[in-house]
Amino acid sequence: MTQTQTIVIKIGTSSLTKPKTRQLALATIATLVETLSELRQQGHRVILVSSGAVGVGCERLGLTQRPKEIILKQAVAAVGQGRIMRIYDDLFTTFQQPIAQVLLTRADLVQRSRYLNAYNTFQQLLDLEVIPIVNENDTVATEELKFGDNDTLSALVASLVEADWLFILTDVDRLYSADPRSVPDAQPITLVSSLQELTELQVQTTAGGSGWGTGGMTTKISAARIAIASGVRTVITEGRFPQNIPKILQGEAIGTQFAPEPQSTSARKRWIAYGLVPSGKLYLDAGAVRAIIQGGKSLLAKGIQAVEGEFEPQDAIQLCTSDSQEIARGLVNYSSDDLKKIYGHHSSEIAEILGYEVAQTVVHRDNLVLV
Repeated sequence: MTQTQTIVIKIGTSSLTKPKTRQLALATIATLVETLSELRQQGHRVILVSSGAVGVGCERLGLTQRPKEIILKQAVAAVGQGRIMRIYDDLFTTFQQPIAQVLLTRADLVQRSRYLNAYNTFQQLLDLEVIPIVNENDTVATEELKFGDNDTLSALVASLVEADWLFILTDVDRLYSADPRSVPDAQPITLVSSLQELTELQVQTTAGGSGWGTGGMTTKISAARIAIASGVRTVITEGRFPQNIPKILQGEAIGTQFAPEPQSTSARKRWIAYGLVPSGKLYLDAGAVRAIIQGGKSLLAKGIQAVEGEFEPQDAIQLCTSDSQEIARGLVNYSSDDLKKIYGHHSSEIAEILGYEVAQTVVHRDNLVLV
C-alpha cells in the first residue's frame, strides 16, 4: 500500500502483560514495535496508544492487587510509565525509529485552545516522522476529568488527528455474538457497516449478561462509535498478533471492522461531541427531537420538558428524549438556573421572564451535534 495513511493503534494491558505473572510480554511488544516501525518506514503516520503503566508499576513494586485509591494509583502509574517508555525506546531504537511520550488528561481536550494545541503537537511529531506513544496522564488525572479507559482515549486521539484507521488490540480475535468461551456456537462478527447496526449490536452485547459482554468489550464498542462517527475505520483484533495490522491494511478480513460514517462531523463539532464533558441534561418533547434529528434545527425553550444538572452558558450539555435516550450534545446559551425559568415557554417570552434575552435559541444548530 503506497498511499500514506494516519494509523492509531491501541494496545491494552491484557496484551502487554502475561496473565499469570503480570510481567511484560516482551515478545508481543517487540513484534508490535517491529510492525509499527515498518509501517512508518512505508510512509504511514503512526500513533501508539499504550496502556499498562499501573499494571507494570504494580509488578515493579511487588503489589499483588491493582490499587483502588486514586493517590496510590497515580504513584504506581508514575513508576510504571517510566519503565514502559524505557522498554519502548530501547526496542524502537533498534529500528532507528524515534518516539515521543504524550501524556493526556481529559482537560487537554475540554478547553478548545488546549485541544488545538494537542492537535498541532501531534501533527508536528508526525511531520518529523516520530511515533507518538500516548497514555492517560494517570499521575495527575482526577476522577472528574478522566477518560476512564484507553479505548476511549484512542478513539478521541483518532478523531483529533483525523486518522484513517484505529486498531484496538485486545485479548480476543474479534467481536462475537456472545462470549465464545462460554457459548460454543457464538457467531463471529467480521463487519459492522453503520452506526445503526452498531447501536443494535451494543444492545445485544450488554443484554447478554456475561462479564465479557459488559466489561472490556463494551468500552471498545463505545470507542468504535466515537471513531466511526469521526470518519475513522476501526478494527478490533487480537493483540498477540500485531503483524496482522499490515495484513488488514492490505485487505485481509481479520478481526471485526467498523465502517466509518460517509460524512464525518467537523473538527469543532467532534470537539463538542467527544472532547467536552457534559455538565447537564435537557429532556425534550417529541417535536423538538424530530426537529433536531430530521430537520437539523436549533433547540428552542418551548421543546424542553425538564432540566437536569448545574451549568453555565457555553457549557456542554446532553439533549435527551423524554425516556432518557441521548440524541445530541451541544453548547447551551443559558445557565441551568435561567433555563429552569424559561423552559416550555415560547422564545418571545424569554425577555419578559428573565428581564433580558441572550438568544432566542437554547442551543443553536451550529453548536449542536447528533450522537
